[in-house]
Amino acid sequence: MVVDTDRFLADLHALRRFGAFKTGVHRPTFSPQDMEARRWFVGRLREEGLEAEIDGIGNILGRSPKPGPHLLAGSHLESQNEAGWLDGALGCVAALHLARAGLPVDVAVFADEEGHYGSFIGSRSFTGLLEEAEIDRLANRYHDKPLREALREAGLEGRPRLQVERDRYKAFLEMHIEQGRQLETQGLGVGVVTGIVAIWQWRITIAGQQNHAGTTTMAERRDAGLTAVRLLAMIDEEFPRHCAERTVWTAGRIALSPGAPSIIPGGAEILFQYRDVDIDVLRRLEVVLRRCVAESNRRERCPAVLEAMSLSTPAVCDPALQDALAGAAESLAPKRWQRMPSGAGHDAQYLARVMPAAMLFVPSINGISHHWTEDTAEEDLALGMRVLAEGARRILQG
Repeated sequence: MVVDTDRFLADLHALRRFGAFKTGVHRPTFSPQDMEARRWFVGRLREEGLEAEIDGIGNILGRSPKPGPHLLAGSHLESQNEAGWLDGALGCVAALHLARAGLPVDVAVFADEEGHYGSFIGSRSFTGLLEEAEIDRLANRYHDKPLREALREAGLEGRPRLQVERDRYKAFLEMHIEQGRQLETQGLGVGVVTGIVAIWQWRITIAGQQNHAGTTTMAERRDAGLTAVRLLAMIDEEFPRHCAERTVWTAGRIALSPGAPSIIPGGAEILFQYRDVDIDVLRRLEVVLRRCVAESNRRERCPAVLEAMSLSTPAVCDPALQDALAGAAESLAPKRWQRMPSGAGHDAQYLARVMPAAMLFVPSINGISHHWTEDTAEEDLALGMRVLAEGARRILQG
């Protein structure tokens, strides 16, 4: 087995031409730039002797002609808007080069991991978790184009959707940038992922009374905006008493209605999420969140209603696969690796439902991702590729 890291890096740089934006890429799902990248990638798979096709949801599968047992490896090709060149693309090119090195590896590219049209629609489709009725309902979150229309414009309408052949695969592997600073701050080159966090997403709606900002006295006001601010401050004070070491939480959207400078907000909507890899921590924080909302309703004039939007399940990476990757990391980068959880969601969390799965991280410079300045040193990319290949070899021989 020979891994050509120079060619691996060349393919990564070739891929960043599609949708180039400053030093990153702008390659939204099913955009012309995204589809051009997919067609290029299919061509590269075929050059390396794999049977490759794009299915009816935009997934790519490159099948190895080598005898089994096989591994499945990959990630996604589309990007966030005006974002980085490695997020997702790294895992796809790494999977290609596992196959190029002579390993019996099928390469998978999953559509829309970044969620332009839905939640992990590619990996959920591949694992049988995406129904036709949901495809009918989905639309782009930025410009409202229906998913069916986007598939038609991309030339994918009418194609069958591929389903995973569980008996074909021994495991799934995904290489990815860390998207944080844990590796960089410790001077490490590789992270062996222990598990992928679950994201629990909530909507909090607050009902006040819209009124004139100049003539309504402070004693008379029912200001939904102030209630929202005080509730979030309470949550931020309570969560640290009950969270785990790597728990994070975010109020990613606070919308006031009607949102005019001279009108007291009559309504507020908060989109709030927290993440952890431990289901018990997630459940504990739900209790805290509900308690905060109840206390807000006791204190405030504006009632708040809590609604669960998405309560996903953490994905634990397979221990035997972790050990194989850890052994490879120690042999190629002694003392320059660690085990660590993933704070972001990945396609691997859905593949883990149908087969053993594992992930490998490489450092992100300054911890930046989802931005066009996202980057990783080439020596770290090459090291990660070598560790992934050695880990895959050990898994196949195990």
